Amino acid sequence: MRNSTFERRYEKLSKLIGYVGTYTKGDSKGVYSFTLDTDAGKLSDVKAVAELDNPTYVNLSQDNKNLYAVVKEGNQGGVASYAVDRVTGDLTAINQQLLDGASPCHVSVDSQNKQVVTANYHKGTVEFFPTNDDGSINSVASVIEHSGQGPHERQEKPHTHYSGFTPDEKYVVAVDLGIDKIISYKINNGKLEEAHTLLVKAGSGPRHITFHPNGKYAYVMTELSNEVITLSYNSDTGVFTELQYNPAIPEDFTENSQGSAIHISSDGRFVYAGNRGHDSIAVYRVNQENGELSFIEFTSTEGNWPRDFALDPTEKFIVASNQESSNLVLFARDTESGKLSLLDSQVSVPDPVCVKFLNVK
Repeated sequence: MRNSTFERRYEKLSKLIGYVGTYTKGDSKGVYSFTLDTDAGKLSDVKAVAELDNPTYVNLSQDNKNLYAVVKEGNQGGVASYAVDRVTGDLTAINQQLLDGASPCHVSVDSQNKQVVTANYHKGTVEFFPTNDDGSINSVASVIEHSGQGPHERQEKPHTHYSGFTPDEKYVVAVDLGIDKIISYKINNGKLEEAHTLLVKAGSGPRHITFHPNGKYAYVMTELSNEVITLSYNSDTGVFTELQYNPAIPEDFTENSQGSAIHISSDGRFVYAGNRGHDSIAVYRVNQENGELSFIEFTSTEGNWPRDFALDPTEKFIVASNQESSNLVLFARDTESGKLSLLDSQVSVPDPVCVKFLNVK
């Protein structure tokens, strides 16, 4: 059952603002915003709100004051900060910090809007940036460069695909597709120091991670083996332990498919995993006693190459982004069964990658 406080908190919501990070190799101008009407079950008001090069991943501060986007500028890449108009969704540029080389693929911000971390797929690095009270980003304080390789042809070197904070924010977690590792880093005087490394199944290519709200379990989507890994997590030590592997695509699907995003409902009951190629979202039920998953269903994303998706703040909807078919897809989500039903697949956004919503207080 849904928590009654949660229901009261969101029952009056009708118009929610979301953002889409994109590739700008085609018609895209940068970061787009949209509106979800929860009464009508419709997406609308798609507009470009920040013009910049390849803002493929964005994230929002918990207080909604700032949006952070990865950015490419010439032969440099880094992270850009924007002030958010919480009424219109418009963005105003504050500043950016750039490093030599390729741009990051992922960005996260802590709950106090004091620290930003990025993951760089091409360089195999994690970068740590302090922020100021206005959300502006200071120069990079710590850069961790991974080493090694894996057995898959795409694992010729490290490829860090995710970096973010643990639920209690004691650690930064990096997920590296190139070396099959999930690494916990302690933050010590603004520097990242390795606390623990978990080596997962060789050639699986871990991509993204999401934590159970109880902080005891985590779920990793693998890109190369198309699986969801269930992990236990020790918040005292930053140690992860493997518990279970679940396929994310049907056993008889033999065409190219690559895992993408993974998210969990705030009640910890359902996990959702995206598949590019099979073009679906896999739905799982969470066993609250041991954290393990059981498969419920596959839902088509009604498009090509679903790079990401997001649960809206009411969690009665999911919005998915199909990169290659340039469309957003709106699903209704049954909060009791976890199942998804299609509402609309005709919302155009060029080359969409990630989807985020403003938080609701």
